[in-house]
Amino acid sequence: MRTAYSVQTVRAAERELMARLPEGALMQRAAAGLAVACGQLLGRVSGSRVVLLVGSGDNGGDALYAGARLARRGAGVVAVLLSPERAHEGGLAALRRAGGRVSDDPTRDVAWADLVVDGIVGIGGRGGLRPEAARLARAARESALVVAVDLPSGVDADSGEVAGDAVWADATVTFGAYKPGLLIDPARERAGALRLVDIGLTLPDGAAEAEALQHAEVAELLPRPSAESDKYRRGVVGVVAGSARYPGAAVLAVAGALRGGAGAVRYVGPAADAVLARFPETLVHAGPPHRAGRVQAWVVGPGLGDESDALGDVLASEVPVLVDADGLRFLTPERVRARTAETLLTPHAGEAAALLGCGRDEVEAARLTSVRKLAARYGATVLLKGSTTLVAGEHGPVRVNPTGTSWLATAGSGDVLSGLTGSLLAAGLGARDAGSVGAYLHGLAGRRAAGLPVGVPVVASEIADHLDVAWMDVMDAVGVTEGATEAATG
Repeated sequence: MRTAYSVQTVRAAERELMARLPEGALMQRAAAGLAVACGQLLGRVSGSRVVLLVGSGDNGGDALYAGARLARRGAGVVAVLLSPERAHEGGLAALRRAGGRVSDDPTRDVAWADLVVDGIVGIGGRGGLRPEAARLARAARESALVVAVDLPSGVDADSGEVAGDAVWADATVTFGAYKPGLLIDPARERAGALRLVDIGLTLPDGAAEAEALQHAEVAELLPRPSAESDKYRRGVVGVVAGSARYPGAAVLAVAGALRGGAGAVRYVGPAADAVLARFPETLVHAGPPHRAGRVQAWVVGPGLGDESDALGDVLASEVPVLVDADGLRFLTPERVRARTAETLLTPHAGEAAALLGCGRDEVEAARLTSVRKLAARYGATVLLKGSTTLVAGEHGPVRVNPTGTSWLATAGSGDVLSGLTGSLLAAGLGARDAGSVGAYLHGLAGRRAAGLPVGVPVVASEIADHLDVAWMDVMDAVGVTEGATEAATG
């Protein structure tokens, strides 16, 4: 699992470690890791041209000491000092001793570089880059590989927000711990490939601000039938979706639900004929939902139109409920907080903005803040869809989904995700885990359907069709196989 910590927590851990180490030892550890990563990106260090964009903080010192190591290996290293009077003295002296020099023409040197190291601003920086730094950062992106030191300068380490001009990096070498901004857009997109360098920090338990599941954690959470399982023991998910205008939403939600681990899917709504034509294994009912039969979780909202009675019926149940799409339009915090079972809300940025009473741009610019506000206001778990899908509850670190792709931005994709996630709820996962695992599998299926790394357009039904492959990818990666005992059939 990738775990991210706030600047305050990282700084405290650094101070505790520095008190036990010789002066400068921590910076040398960081510089060594940075130099190794730069060398690997260059492929051949000797004869390469490296430019260091050096600010006044410790990041500038990291860059200078790493530059000295690269110079000793034969690279031509030039430092652009953005605050010459405040440059790290020890790092600058080390660079000069190794044969590096200070630039007398930054524009020329950046244009000729093979690799540019961004050591402008550290994790304590706030706001965008100053004009000269922004100009050089733009020039670097056009001419060379760019490596950020700890995080791209100009992004907010704690939130992922970008308030002005910021560096676009091909790779970021971060020290001691991931920072939330490296995992969450819009900053994540600017960070490029991430590399974590262990510098010996001891981080307190329970202090993480964000975390990203990997295959191993997802595999542990995936529901698997036992020898005594039947379709009811595996869980039944109810889907209230679709309308005369949007019957396809029901079909797509059911498609996702059938691939999510529950033993059966009950559909309630006006699109029963369309659902049965595609999925004859679905159990259908005309409604209302509370008369459809026993379920362990409900999904309500995709393509529902202006039908709000069904939402009220479902919210009155005592099982977990996932609310998506049209269902979100009729929610109030009071209706959600009155429930005794878990509620999972799955808005995209526009829907989240409506729930928060702000603009969509505000949500997209501050995704971490927005998902936390929603979870607190509604007393629910919230899955905020988008370029970085986030899952937040009222407490604990925010889950960040690492598997998405822009090809998932297609009509009906969210309906598939709702059905899939609702099925995981019915199979016994809590709302936070169901949202995290659902988003993870959905992202993998989207990548499979799009044929990445090449990438081709996909439609939502193709995402649903690749969910089984995504599930197998996760299990295969961690060596999980079916045991000798077969599950009972239902």
